[in-house]
Amino acid sequence: MTATSAVKRTEPYKRVLLKLSGEALAGQAGYGIDIDVMKVLAGEIKEIQKMGIQIGIVVGGGNIFRGLKGATKGMDRASADYMGMLATVLNCLALQDALEHEKVFTRVQSAIGMQELAEPYIRRRAIRHLEKGRVVIFGAGTGNPYFSTDTTAALRAMEVGSEVVVKATKVDGVYDSDPADNPKAKRFAEMTYLDVLQKGLKVMDSTAISLCMDNQLPIIVFNMGERGALKRVVSGEAVGTLVH
Repeated sequence: MTATSAVKRTEPYKRVLLKLSGEALAGQAGYGIDIDVMKVLAGEIKEIQKMGIQIGIVVGGGNIFRGLKGATKGMDRASADYMGMLATVLNCLALQDALEHEKVFTRVQSAIGMQELAEPYIRRRAIRHLEKGRVVIFGAGTGNPYFSTDTTAALRAMEVGSEVVVKATKVDGVYDSDPADNPKAKRFAEMTYLDVLQKGLKVMDSTAISLCMDNQLPIIVFNMGERGALKRVVSGEAVGTLVH
């Protein structure tokens, strides 16, 4: 597999929004929550928090329930999406528990009111938590059906002033074809938002990409399964694919 030339930043980011898929929390099983995976993930997040980098996290819910998939099987789309939002809250609570076992202070904020489990999402409060060094985990998507957690990540990143959206995946960047099927697939070190939209590449959904493009918010796609990759990304090293 070949890649274009690397893109390197001269200094670490100060505030980042990490987007995790629900599937990333499921490990090899592909569903549910893998406690061992959560421990490794929490350890990596703790490392970058100790660097003084402020971290917001948006977690998907596909390891438990995916709204769009439910809709394709005959469920009402809005009802299915609300169920997907609740699945993200389960993942947020599991991630919070793993982080607090690592002595990392966290807050879960939910776009759907559930005061016994999480704070309501309030932008100024979220920013204050970040400034105090707490990891803020955003749950329940945008609180509205028909929007993905990719779009939530772009939206929350802009609301709290993140410098970048860091998208964790199972591959080390964006390719021109599936590297699992094509050993000569080309990995892009960088590309434009329009490239992603025009080529139909599955970096994030088109709403999220358009939102980032309109507000000049860069996206980095990298492999979360590679130990230390997250720390290298937020440190400014040339890792994965930069979309800008």
